[in-house]
Amino acid sequence: MKSPNFSAAADELDARVSRFGRQVAAGLTEQSAALPHDVAERLRFAREQALARAAQARAAQVASVPAAVVIAQAEATLALGGDNGGNGLWAKLVSALPLLLLVAGLLLMQRSHVNEQIAATAEVDSELLSDSLPPAAFSDPGFAEFLRDAEE
Repeated sequence: MKSPNFSAAADELDARVSRFGRQVAAGLTEQSAALPHDVAERLRFAREQALARAAQARAAQVASVPAAVVIAQAEATLALGGDNGGNGLWAKLVSALPLLLLVAGLLLMQRSHVNEQIAATAEVDSELLSDSLPPAAFSDPGFAEFLRDAEE
């Protein structure tokens, strides 16, 4: 069931689109009266051809949609369904592919983050070991932050 706000917004948009279409049609009708007869006939013929091609394209598009795939909208979700004519396992594997890609991406991001942390710690350690500092500097909690800020 649609929410009231969505339904009202959709109805308002439909009304605006219809109003705009009527205004454009009225403007074209007014201007078509001033056209010579031969130009008006060519435009009429072109319009009929365009409508015929659009009807053929719609028929071809409807015919090309496989019967096994049915898209149903329920509130804000889409569900794919249809008959399981021997390809149920294949459909499950294909539908799991985005999830697998997401998990792989998250694992790569986590691994990259860990590697960045290791590299930052190694830089701080190398700064500490290569510099001659008093032992009190090593126990200072803000010293690591000081080293990071000095590098930037």
